[in-house]
Amino acid sequence: MNSIHNGELDLNLLPVFDALIRVRNVSRAAHELNMSQSAVSHALKRLRAFFGDPLFLKTGSGMQPTPRALELLDPVLSVMGTVRGELLVREGFDAAVARRAFSLCLTDMGELIFLPRLISRLREAAPHCTLRTLQVPVHQIQGVLESGEADLALGSLHSVPEGLFQQQLFMRSFVTIVNRRNRKIGDRLTAEQFFDMEHIVVSLSGRREDSYDSVIDHVAGPRRVYLTTPHFLTVPIIIEDNPDLIATVPRELATKFASYKSIKMVETPIKVPAFAIRQHWHPRVQHDAANIWLRRQVKETFDTAPE
Repeated sequence: MNSIHNGELDLNLLPVFDALIRVRNVSRAAHELNMSQSAVSHALKRLRAFFGDPLFLKTGSGMQPTPRALELLDPVLSVMGTVRGELLVREGFDAAVARRAFSLCLTDMGELIFLPRLISRLREAAPHCTLRTLQVPVHQIQGVLESGEADLALGSLHSVPEGLFQQQLFMRSFVTIVNRRNRKIGDRLTAEQFFDMEHIVVSLSGRREDSYDSVIDHVAGPRRVYLTTPHFLTVPIIIEDNPDLIATVPRELATKFASYKSIKMVETPIKVPAFAIRQHWHPRVQHDAANIWLRRQVKETFDTAPE
């Protein structure tokens, strides 16, 4: 590609900035851009020289943007969004040859239940692309999508941030998991037992009111919550060691947890509305060919998932 300059700034350096601010890693940015690592490092050196700022600093969690880089974020993403969304959209996205790192906001539940199926699909359809997952508090999701650090956010958001596009993937129900060693509970759990026992709830924000099963408190009254945790996958381990605790979780997750010898699944004794799993994305990638392709893969993966 011939260099295109505006004053002293080579606009061909902007895709490097765009990739680094999203993936926070030189080697992954090089892979996505189909460049050598040394070429990306050289481009970063030129960007640093032009802006008189390090832009990205090496940390234990990757290349973190400096305040100056964050100031440049919006104008650079605006330019790149225009290029991708309006100029390159006609070229489409050739998944068979594309080299790109896709990033998804997922809970650990999403990683356990959904991610393996999506990986199988993407490895076949886009063999040179890679995936990265992020666990992001709900109040930060809009910013992560806007910055391009994540391409999609998947899950059940109680309050969708304004300005995001969304698509419903499926509806799912809740069930309750208990410890088999708890002799007070037979094949069914009564409503009296349900409200008398202490519960584990999962909330990414750490606030009980934001928990995934908070709808129960809204429709049937408050429960005795002993533990609030941001992690689904620790729930069966805790219940295994603490037989007097119970938890209400999505049915697919309970089915997985039932593989623990001490865990059994029972129907929740009160009527709990089903919840929707959706994918969310930022308007700046609404017409991006690669994001459109990724959203289609996610939707079709859910469409073919077992009930």
